[in-house]
Amino acid sequence: MHRTTHQTDWGVVVGRATGILVLLAGILFASGLCNASPRSDNPVPNIFDPRSTPAESIRDHSYFVLAITGLIFLVVVTLLVYAVVKFRDKPLTAGREPAQVYGSTQIELAWTIIPVLIVLVLFLAAARVIHAIEDARKPATAVEVTAIGHQFWWEYRYPALGVVTANELHVPVSDPAHPTPTFLKLLSADTDHSFWVPQLAGKTDLIPNRVNHTWIDPHQTGVYVGQCAQYCGTQHAKMLLRVSVDSPEEFAAWVQAQKQPANHDDKASAGRRVFETTACINCHAVGGTNGTGRFGPDLTHLMSRDTIAAGAALNTHENLRLWIQNPDAIKPGSLMPAMKLSDADLDALVRYLETLR
Repeated sequence: MHRTTHQTDWGVVVGRATGILVLLAGILFASGLCNASPRSDNPVPNIFDPRSTPAESIRDHSYFVLAITGLIFLVVVTLLVYAVVKFRDKPLTAGREPAQVYGSTQIELAWTIIPVLIVLVLFLAAARVIHAIEDARKPATAVEVTAIGHQFWWEYRYPALGVVTANELHVPVSDPAHPTPTFLKLLSADTDHSFWVPQLAGKTDLIPNRVNHTWIDPHQTGVYVGQCAQYCGTQHAKMLLRVSVDSPEEFAAWVQAQKQPANHDDKASAGRRVFETTACINCHAVGGTNGTGRFGPDLTHLMSRDTIAAGAALNTHENLRLWIQNPDAIKPGSLMPAMKLSDADLDALVRYLETLR
C-alpha cells in the first residue's frame, strides 16, 4: 500500500516538472523567434530589436531583470527538486513524523535580507534608466514635434517647420556623429492615450490637461509601427502608429512638400464643391479652402500618407471610398460619421481627395 502511494506521488512530481520545463521551453522559443526576426521593416514590433537609444536602454535593462529573475527561478526550482528527492516518502520511514525545526535566525535573516537587496538592485537599475531617458539633454539640432492623441487618431504638429499632418510621423534618422533626435511633446484632446513604438522608445501616456514628453533618435531608416497602449475607447485597438524614419535628404524633401499649399485640380472642382458644402468642413481642414475643422485629420496632403483611419486600412481608392461611405466597415465605433452622399457626389469627393498630394 505504501509503495502505491509512493508511485502516485512521483507521478505528480514528474508531471509538474514536465509542465515547468515545457513552459520554460516555450518562453525561450518565443524569445528566440523575436531575436531571429530579420532586421527590416516588420509589421510586428520587436522589443528585442531596438533601433533607438531609449529602446536600447530599455532592452538592456530588460535583459538584466530577466537574468536576475531567471537566476532566482533556477535557485528556487533547484531547492524544490532537492527537497522533493531528499525528503520523499520512503517505505522505511512511512508513518513517522520528520524532524521538526523551530526557528532559525540564519534562515530568517537570509529570506529577509536577500530579497531586500534584490529589490534594491532592481530599483536602482530602473531608476538609472529612467533618469537617462527622462533627463536627456536636447541638442540644438533636435526636431520638435507636438503629438496630440484623439479618439481615435494621431495629430502631429511641427511648430518650427510649419507642418501639420496626421497618423504617420516622419522624423530624420539620427547619425551618432551628427545626432538629430526627435523630441515629442505629448498632449491629449479628450481622454487618456499612450504613445508606444517598441523599437524606438518606451510607453508614455498622453493625459488631458497635462504635458508629457518623450524622445527618439532612430539609427536606421525604415517604417516602425506601434499603437496607443492605453484603453481609450471602442477603437483603441485600431489607433495605430506609423513612424517613418527618413534620410536627411528625404526628410527635408517631405517637409518641403508638406509646406506646399493644397493641390487644386480643375478636373476635381465638383468634388471640392462637395467637400466645401457638406459636414466635411466641420471636422477637416484643407489649405486654401473654407475647410478649417480640427476634430479630424488635416487633409491638405492626404494622399502622401500610406494609410487612412489611423493605420486601419491602406490608402487606396476603394478603401477611401468605403471609409467615407461607411466608416464602421473599416473601424467599428469610430467617431467618423457616415456622410450619406449620393454615388455621384461620393465619387466626385473621392476624386478630389485623391488630388491632395
